[in-house]
Amino acid sequence: MAELLYRLGRFASRRTKTVFAAWIAVLALAGAGFAAGAGTLSDSFTIPGTPTQEVTDHLADELPEAAGGAGTVVLSTDDGAEFTADQEKALGEVLTGVTDLDGVQGAVDPFTTEADRQEQADQLADGEQQIADGRDRLAAGRDRLAAGQQQLDDARAQLEAGQDQLDDARAQLEAGQDQLDDARAQAEAAGQVELAAPQLDARQEQLDAGLAELGTQQDTLDEKAAELEDGAAELDEQAARLDQGKELLELASGITLVSDDGSTAVATVMFTDDLMSVPQETKDAVIGAIEDGVADVDGVGVELGSDIAQETPSVVGPGEVVGLVVAAVVLVIMLGTFIGAGLPLLTALVGVGVAAMGALAFSGVVQMSSVTPVLGLMLGLAVGIDYALFIVNRHRHQLKDGYEVRESVALANGTSGNAVVFAGATVVIALLALNVTGIPFLGLMGTVGAASVAVAVLVAVTLTPALLSAIGMRILSRKERARLAASDPSDGRATHAHDAGHAAARSPKPVKPMRTSVAVGRVVLGVAMLGVVAVPALDLRTNLPDGSSAPEDSTSYAAYTTVADKFGAGVNGPLLVVADVPDAVTEDTEVATQLALAQQLAAQDDVVAVAPAGTSEDGWTLAFQVVPAEGPTSASTEQLVHTLRGLSPLAVDVQGAGDASVTGDVQIGVAGAASGNIDISEKLSDALPLYLGVVIGLSLLILVVVFRSILVPVIATLGFVLSYFAALGGVVAIYQWGWLADVFGVHQPGPILNFLPTILVGILFGLAMDYMLFLGSGMREAYAHGAPARLAVAQGFRAGRSVVTAAAIIMISVFGGFVFAEDAMIRSIGFALAFGVLVDAFVVRMLVVPALMHLLGDAAWWLPRRLDRILPDVDVEGASLERRHPHVAQGESEDGDREPAPASAVSRD
Repeated sequence: MAELLYRLGRFASRRTKTVFAAWIAVLALAGAGFAAGAGTLSDSFTIPGTPTQEVTDHLADELPEAAGGAGTVVLSTDDGAEFTADQEKALGEVLTGVTDLDGVQGAVDPFTTEADRQEQADQLADGEQQIADGRDRLAAGRDRLAAGQQQLDDARAQLEAGQDQLDDARAQLEAGQDQLDDARAQAEAAGQVELAAPQLDARQEQLDAGLAELGTQQDTLDEKAAELEDGAAELDEQAARLDQGKELLELASGITLVSDDGSTAVATVMFTDDLMSVPQETKDAVIGAIEDGVADVDGVGVELGSDIAQETPSVVGPGEVVGLVVAAVVLVIMLGTFIGAGLPLLTALVGVGVAAMGALAFSGVVQMSSVTPVLGLMLGLAVGIDYALFIVNRHRHQLKDGYEVRESVALANGTSGNAVVFAGATVVIALLALNVTGIPFLGLMGTVGAASVAVAVLVAVTLTPALLSAIGMRILSRKERARLAASDPSDGRATHAHDAGHAAARSPKPVKPMRTSVAVGRVVLGVAMLGVVAVPALDLRTNLPDGSSAPEDSTSYAAYTTVADKFGAGVNGPLLVVADVPDAVTEDTEVATQLALAQQLAAQDDVVAVAPAGTSEDGWTLAFQVVPAEGPTSASTEQLVHTLRGLSPLAVDVQGAGDASVTGDVQIGVAGAASGNIDISEKLSDALPLYLGVVIGLSLLILVVVFRSILVPVIATLGFVLSYFAALGGVVAIYQWGWLADVFGVHQPGPILNFLPTILVGILFGLAMDYMLFLGSGMREAYAHGAPARLAVAQGFRAGRSVVTAAAIIMISVFGGFVFAEDAMIRSIGFALAFGVLVDAFVVRMLVVPALMHLLGDAAWWLPRRLDRILPDVDVEGASLERRHPHVAQGESEDGDREPAPASAVSRD
């Protein structure tokens, strides 16, 4: 690789115009791709297979009208007075016009809805009065029925007495008949019986007629009684339904669309697709129609929620400019010339331009978050400056040692450029490893970041050599050029020798190893500092930012705070609860089932209101809107989501009208934007240990190969872990706890960006390995040259400290510039990276690691012989290349802080 890069550098130094033209063509091609394929960025994130996504898909099948996304529109009067009737009418017409747009299912007019709600309440009140009147009439009818029943009972008693008399007379007649028969048989006097029979029969008919009349009257009274009982049952059923409706209205009383003072209203735009899938063109059309329509209504203002107002963060702001200025100052101090300082900045900007436009060119075919290209820009800018700095710094040293310009360019590209390729490859691998998490948007972030770093490496090893050749000796300051011209190459001073084993003998200030007590103190101090800073990480909570963390001058922030003040914070993050019932609900059981479920949902802690949101056509699925007590990113809302899901299966036993009933277990699911963000955060948290394990394993493997040691990689990897948790601790303290909130512009502390801990692992690992490579290789090299282990640590540290310090400051400046960006997600990422580089470079790599290696002594470089034979010989800094292209003279430049020769350059003296 070193020889290839040497030839590439030599070609670039000779064919500068060709290289310039090639990169201009690449930049133009990226620009053309951006112009042709750039799409819309999104602040929404999705992960397939989450509980929220499953519920949303289920709703799309069973209850499509409830599955679509919703956008919040906050309307308010300019003077804080109540809306007038004319304003309400005009705003209703604006919302009606929105429903005609493609992709819009409908719009909820808050004024009409509140009027309907009041009408329902009035109807319930009227129904209760009617039922009361009916109960009075029923009572009067029952009194009359009781009186009639008493009369009937009296008549029945009289008839029964008459029947007894008739029965007695009939018995006497029958007895007389017997006597008559006996007499007729004896005296032929049977004619007496026949004469009496007609009278008895006539009497019998009278008694039978009386009994029949009484039976008819009894049937009439029974029918009237049945009618009264049926009326009573119907009144009871109506009363039960009215009571159920009244209870449902009371449970939903916390869900209002017009504030109590009548000055603010919340309208909702319903989309046909779920919010994650709504095209930005549709949102833009809705925003335009609403803003234009409301502008024509006097005395009314409008704010749009973050669910509909897509505010793409600006790529370059004042903070980013300040960061670049600081980086430029560091480069001027480090390199001594404005030309030299401008070169890394120019190459970094070219790389960023190619990478950013190239990534955005694919945003039209893949769903890309607004953070993804900004993250690539951060990385490309930071590593682009640093990688060019390493090559330029090596080239400057070689020029001062007397190398010819083109030869020096080629050799710097083959040595430091080789280290740049290796370091860049480490970062690229770590970022690409984000794809192992199985989270699409996170993998895309890693891929774009890796592409940005890869482009930065390509620019560093091609465009940088061409620019260095074109600049020539002007890369040195006038004083340096004058000093070089005045020196005599034969005196051995204007020569090149990167032999760190003899650095102490040549250095104006001899290098001495640190004292053991000092080393112990540095380790204790460094680890204690990192441990204390990392403590807040134990309280880490993650989520996606809501409207409260948007810029204070944004419409999303205004909408969020207005809703929270006028309606309650929970209205900003309602939950959608879906219930699958064991028996399909009917008209007779729907309200009762809704009430039974709503009561159990409302009984949970931190639930403010519950309202039915719809029922599927087949009656098997019911949806409810649940308003939590606090905002969508609060800990209580997160707990409520888990509590609601924990209710499943929920037992119900509902008796409807007649014999209709719903009995059995109800399956409960939770969806909504707040629920979706919670699910994404948990999925990311679950993936973090796997990814962290992959990165740690990768770190150990790479460092064992590079340093040919067991303990050095372990120390370096543990240092990375300390840096990582310290960086998280700093993020939690500021962005979650609110420490130094005013300094960092945190107006609303809250959960940490959910993918930040994961993305921080990959980026910080790659950068930490860069610093370990440039410092540790010097130590290894000095030890290989024969220096005692502890002296080698001191020599290697001195050799690499200046370039690592400059590189770290540049990184911190570039990342720190994003700390004051408009977007809340970008701010926290910028701080995490800047603070992570700070603690890793200056505490871990330059304080703790050298002290630990001093304490270990020779043991630091121990490697089992069998493993030594197996491991490949990685020539990171191109030592073999230097041997093939030696300088004719020997000596060194006047700069005491020199880059050491590679570890494999020479064997122990």
